[in-house]
Amino acid sequence: MKKTIVYVLISTFMFSSMEIALKVAGATFNPIQLNLIRFFIGALVLLPFANKGLKASKRKLRKEDWYLFCLTGFLCVIVSMSLFQLAVVATKASTVAVLFSCNPVFALIFAFIILRERLGRANLIAVVISILGLIVIIDPLHLTKPMGIILGVLAAITFGFYSIISRYGSTKRGLNGIVMTCYTFIAGTVELFILSLITHIPFVADALGSIPSLKSFQDLPILQNITIGSLPMLLYLGICVTGGGFAFYFLAMENSNVSTASLVFFIKPGLAPILAAILIGEKVTTLTIIGIVIILLGSVVTFVGNRAKEETIIPKN
Repeated sequence: MKKTIVYVLISTFMFSSMEIALKVAGATFNPIQLNLIRFFIGALVLLPFANKGLKASKRKLRKEDWYLFCLTGFLCVIVSMSLFQLAVVATKASTVAVLFSCNPVFALIFAFIILRERLGRANLIAVVISILGLIVIIDPLHLTKPMGIILGVLAAITFGFYSIISRYGSTKRGLNGIVMTCYTFIAGTVELFILSLITHIPFVADALGSIPSLKSFQDLPILQNITIGSLPMLLYLGICVTGGGFAFYFLAMENSNVSTASLVFFIKPGLAPILAAILIGEKVTTLTIIGIVIILLGSVVTFVGNRAKEETIIPKN
């Protein structure tokens, strides 16, 4: 149990510092470039663990598995995480952290719509509470700069969708979470690298440059601005946040259960704004604090409901 607590605490800190590190690094790197670099490093960190899992299960990857990885890589790395990175640039890191922490709520909704999974009473209550918390944070009646909020919510929604597709695909293919995550990162990194190269094609670059809102996607940098000075932050983002965060999360899951490991995402909405205030001096408004408390309440309801469900499925001896 002590090991599990350590794994949860390390993973929680790494994930809670993600938006802060991305905010700082975003001052030097293009958002899409940063996405590409951190997921490339993260995939390398997870690869030994993933291959060890494949070897233990005597499982070899097939062509059909790579089709799945290409889909989940596109949804996770290219769509959701690009929206997430753009949101971090456009608004407060603490706000994005709280908004993104609601992705399990959207995953529940997609599970109900796509997989026809029944929404238990606890989960239904948690969805309502979390959406209420989101509305309080967004404060639609006084919203002056909506772009960052919109991007953050879209990142959470698309990550929730990715989570369900990933879970469904991994169950169908018999792949564990760390294998699924690692090769999703690999496929997504390759896809994003190809897209980055495409933006350097003259007629594509000219087309992107002619549209003001898409100008930042013109001639996407790949290795530019990587210096000795910027390397520690990149390594922290890739090794600790992207690779290590997931590695310790899955270690916690292996040593306990899904509910205990998921405490990582339930604590994050409360911890991330505190870290943002301490480390980069972000001010947290009263409405944001109220919204965080509401979302944390929704997380507690989800946690209690999941624990009760697990105890029903696996009764104690």
